[in-house]
Amino acid sequence: MTKTTYVEIYGQRYAIRGEADEDYIRRLASFVDGQMRHLAEGLNTTTPSKLAVLTAVNLAHQLFEAEKKRTEGEEVVERRMITLMESIEEQVPTSLFR
Repeated sequence: MTKTTYVEIYGQRYAIRGEADEDYIRRLASFVDGQMRHLAEGLNTTTPSKLAVLTAVNLAHQLFEAEKKRTEGEEVVERRMITLMESIEEQVPTSLFR
C-alpha cells in the first residue's frame, strides 16, 4: 500500500510516497540531512541545489567504495577457498575420490 511520509531535509519539507516503512524513510531522510549539513560546514557559500548535488556525488562515491570493498572481499574469500580446497586435496588420498 502506497503511503506518504513527510520528512525534512536541510530545512525543506518533502512528501515521500512509497511502500517502504515510515521509520526507514525517516532514517534515510535523516542520513541525507546529516550528509548535507556536514558538507555545508566545509563550504563558504553555496545554494541548496548545489549542495544537494554535491551530497549526491559524495553518497555515490561512498556507494562505489563500499561496492569495491565488497568485491575485493569476495575475491579474497574465493582465493582462500581455492587454497583450502587445494590443501584438502593434497592431504586426502586420491583413491577416496574414485
